[in-house]
Amino acid sequence: MATLTVPEVVTSPAEDAEQLRKAFQGWGTNEALIISILAHRNAAQRKLIRQSYAETYGEDLLKSLDKELSSDFERLVLLWTLDPAERDAFLANEATKMLTSNNLVLVEVACTRSSLDLFMVRQAYHARFKKSLEEDVAYHTSGDFRKLLVPLVSSFRYDGDEVNMKLAKSEAKILHEKISEKSYNHDELIRILTTRSKAQLNATLNHYNNEFGNAIDKDLEADPDDEYKKLLRATIECLTYPAKYFEEVLRLAINRLGTDEWALTRVVATRAEVDMERIKEEYYRRNSIPLDRAITKDTSGDYEKMLLTLIGHGDA
Repeated sequence: MATLTVPEVVTSPAEDAEQLRKAFQGWGTNEALIISILAHRNAAQRKLIRQSYAETYGEDLLKSLDKELSSDFERLVLLWTLDPAERDAFLANEATKMLTSNNLVLVEVACTRSSLDLFMVRQAYHARFKKSLEEDVAYHTSGDFRKLLVPLVSSFRYDGDEVNMKLAKSEAKILHEKISEKSYNHDELIRILTTRSKAQLNATLNHYNNEFGNAIDKDLEADPDDEYKKLLRATIECLTYPAKYFEEVLRLAINRLGTDEWALTRVVATRAEVDMERIKEEYYRRNSIPLDRAITKDTSGDYEKMLLTLIGHGDA
């Protein structure tokens, strides 16, 4: 369920490329023109614009944007213009680097994309970085984090709705046992979370809740400062209720002292075409303020305009 507004009649990729070229020329960049084109094109259309731009002007559109724009607005436009699989590969690579390391980003990419999408991310990663995502994740993590993250990013789950209730029952019991024993890194617990389909996991966790009287994330909340448990909770939420997970990321990004633009940019760029409506509903339910109003209070200028357009409230 996407929010992105794409005009009824879209100009050709060649015309869009020409308009973007004009936006870069003359005195100062025409940011409004860039927003009016790119923020109103879906992934397939943006890909064609990039192709047309490269054919006509002999330069990657991303390079031109990089030269012309700056700061948070630049990062948002660049992430948005990238093909979704390339974008995820870039974010995942950045998340394995020492200065920008972020295990939660790896969980997002591994757990909120479809199996095919994640497979395409791994292919894009090979093409761009001449290594595998798995090897970088394994190299840059250790201990329990590595034990959980490597199988998550290499997973190819069944994507259908078939559910085995008997299995859900027995695996709910295993999860409850391991969590009660505080064996959060147990092989069986990790096997269940990294291999089962999302439908199967939902059935297992529903059974867990009904049978043991507590939702699994509540049972994992005991120690909020434990980074590994935080990652486990994020894994479960991303697999079973992504809108709730992303609402929380946005809330923390906006409500902290000084906005976390990094997180705000990432969530809007990666979810605008996926489930932004659900995330907005969740945000309003949790905060009693619409997401667009929260963004307006916390951001400004072209960055704010681009964010609002992508979440479906812009009039650019």
